[in-house]
Amino acid sequence: MESKAVVLIVGAGPSGIATAACLTHHSIPYVLLEREDCHNSLWKKGTYDRLGLHLAKEFCSLPYKPQPPNTPSFMSKECFVRYIDEYVSQFDINPRYHRSVESASYDNSENKWRVEAKNTIEGKTEVYVAEFLVVATGENSEGYIPDVTGLDSFKGEIVHSKQYKSGLKYQDQDVLVVGCGNSGMEIAYDLSNFYSRPSIVVRGPFHVLTREAVHRGMSLMKYLPVHVVDALTMIHAAFLFGNLSKYGIHRPNIGPFFQKSLTGRSPVIDVGTIKKIKQGEVQVVPGIVRINEDSVEFMDGTERKFAAIVFATGYKSSANDWLKDYKYALNEEGMPKNPFPAHFKGEKGLYCAGLSKRGLFGVARDAETIADDINKILSARNWKLYL
Repeated sequence: MESKAVVLIVGAGPSGIATAACLTHHSIPYVLLEREDCHNSLWKKGTYDRLGLHLAKEFCSLPYKPQPPNTPSFMSKECFVRYIDEYVSQFDINPRYHRSVESASYDNSENKWRVEAKNTIEGKTEVYVAEFLVVATGENSEGYIPDVTGLDSFKGEIVHSKQYKSGLKYQDQDVLVVGCGNSGMEIAYDLSNFYSRPSIVVRGPFHVLTREAVHRGMSLMKYLPVHVVDALTMIHAAFLFGNLSKYGIHRPNIGPFFQKSLTGRSPVIDVGTIKKIKQGEVQVVPGIVRINEDSVEFMDGTERKFAAIVFATGYKSSANDWLKDYKYALNEEGMPKNPFPAHFKGEKGLYCAGLSKRGLFGVARDAETIADDINKILSARNWKLYL
């Protein structure tokens, strides 16, 4: 038996939830599928305890629901989770949980998307047919661990940052953090706070800013060109942090906001890690050559023993695992094949939300744009006469 829908959304994270609300705004019916037992599962289940939002609240709202005035400028994880729960309730969003999508392909004879999802509670396969399909599984659907030589031989604990909760269990242990983005730097800081001995792998240059500097820069870009904002921001960073190259941290040749727009890579928002690096409480190490049973060899010829390795090496899109006709919107890495700002729309009624590498601000924009585009297509047909 098939279930029919005008729009089928896969993924009940912020992207899918926001898209559902925007479709509701246009009175467009949809079905929202989620493989977990709750919405917003990454934030609820896959984040470490001390995580908070690094962007100011005005850049972290979903459509039709601005942050309340009493919300802190920089929200904690608990605050953001509560906001999403209220959003789901306000817009009467009811995902179908425990639905793991196994395949989605376009039926050219019917001009519809045919989606098969396993109901993991009942163990049955359900079939959905829809004119429009929205991929909202996000950039962070699957934790990525690189294929490092000797990784399989390591006898200690190996975890991805998605499984890391707190440094409490690593007290008085030597822990290697692989990845120097925001998650890696914050995990190293957290480990140090719990009296472990963290080291962090730094292979390439990156910008280090404060969250206040990022907030100020994003606000200034409404009035000033990006190169001016970058110059002002880097002067402030140099004054605040000094020359970090002697600690193994080098600054890129291009400014932080231009780099973000060009590559999608965000600057590191310092939570106190830089001070700990300067004090020797967090050690910076170069790239890994190989991993042994209880030690790691580095590119500078040194070798050190570790009890655990935390891979803060990012995530990857899992859409191509089930989206058989991904070529209509995505590339081989499961990311939009069209450049921003046309990234959100593919062919044959296929859309992707939350894959612009622009955080929650990009999520909100994608959701509104997708719903507006679908509404425009349906309105041209006077489609409501056929409901």
